Amino acid sequence: GQTKRQIMIMQDFGSNVLLSTPSYALNIAETMEDMGVDTSRLSLRVGIFGAEPWSENMREEVEKKLGLQAIDIYGLSEIIGPGVSMECIEAQHGMHIFEDHFMPEIIDPDTGQVLPMGEKGELVFTTLTKQAFPLIRYRTKDITRLISEPCVCGRTFVRMEKITGRTDDMLIIRGVNVFPTQVEHVLMGIKGVEPHYQIIVNREGSMDTMEVQVEVSEQLFSDEVKNLEKLSKRIQAEIKDLIGSTCKITLVEPKTIQRSEGKAKRVIDNRKI
Repeated sequence: GQTKRQIMIMQDFGSNVLLSTPSYALNIAETMEDMGVDTSRLSLRVGIFGAEPWSENMREEVEKKLGLQAIDIYGLSEIIGPGVSMECIEAQHGMHIFEDHFMPEIIDPDTGQVLPMGEKGELVFTTLTKQAFPLIRYRTKDITRLISEPCVCGRTFVRMEKITGRTDDMLIIRGVNVFPTQVEHVLMGIKGVEPHYQIIVNREGSMDTMEVQVEVSEQLFSDEVKNLEKLSKRIQAEIKDLIGSTCKITLVEPKTIQRSEGKAKRVIDNRKI
């Protein structure tokens, strides 16, 4: 919290590493812009971000806005907290799992069957050195896959891909499985769209509906209505191409969507199921 104070501390102490959630990093970048802070004059070199799913497009956005190298870290409070796995700076491709402490498996979330190396499924951990609270085949509910190929950094630990979603944050809309990170992937690839969005799910009669509210830049929001309609249709088409389901797109002005200093609240599910 206390975003402006955090920024002042970065300036005064010449901080070169930022550790936060990726959504809060974007909040910091936005606040810096409001304060007139030139990020190129900061000493930040590396950002270590975790605690919520984030896409490669969001990584690019964070790196561009804060002028640092963004790497992913993964952990669970039930296991050890942050530090179960982490990307290397050299590759930024997959988080090295510290296999001398944690044994990973990937299972089918529906059947519990162990899947072959490289297939995507639910991540399971067994702790090897934890004494007070050991866990055996603990189901994380996180969706990822394991990478066994050697890494350019030289480390030999198996890597896990960036978490793409959770079995418990997956939305089922008219029979289609939807992860918030899929929507984020589309939005972050469109120029003029801000990295702040919210998915609102409702039920009208017996039909589920999904609305994506997304902020656009000040310049775009003040543009002609026909250009906003064109952008809205483009977002709608690209999301449908990716997830196979149509949703309503609502473009909102900058700073409309509530900011988070922790994990961002991406989904509001109003269905009474």
